[in-house]
Amino acid sequence: MDNREEEDYFSKAQNTVCRLLKFRLRSEKELQDKLKAKNLPGSVIKQTIQHLKDIGLVDDLPFARQWVCSRLKKPFGINRIRLELKLKGVDPAAIETVIQETTGQYDELDVVTRLAQRQASKYKNIDHEKIRQRVYGYLQRRGFSTNVILKAIKTL
Repeated sequence: MDNREEEDYFSKAQNTVCRLLKFRLRSEKELQDKLKAKNLPGSVIKQTIQHLKDIGLVDDLPFARQWVCSRLKKPFGINRIRLELKLKGVDPAAIETVIQETTGQYDELDVVTRLAQRQASKYKNIDHEKIRQRVYGYLQRRGFSTNVILKAIKTL
């Protein structure tokens, strides 16, 4: 690959990354995957990611913090958030650090109880046990822990 061709690839990679980062922070793995999908050479991808890390635009720790905060507002459970971050290529130690930092004042039982009551109110003329099963499934899909779900369902 000659110098001009490499510059073109590098420019294409930077444009792609800038467009992606305009909307939200991305993990390093997400950016690598997007650049690979553009069929860019591995050396250009590596160089682009390193350049972005050097100037502070790519860092998995701030990305994970922002992701956890946004997902807790939805609200999703810690289990689901942990899985999403793992799938996005964030280091497991960083995931645990961010979750410990962010969930200090997060009352999961209160959130799950409110969600369970809101979900249960949608079901009319259905057996009470069937409602509890549906609410349990809903909360489990959102990634809440089984113990907290069971406590919340007892209040229905």
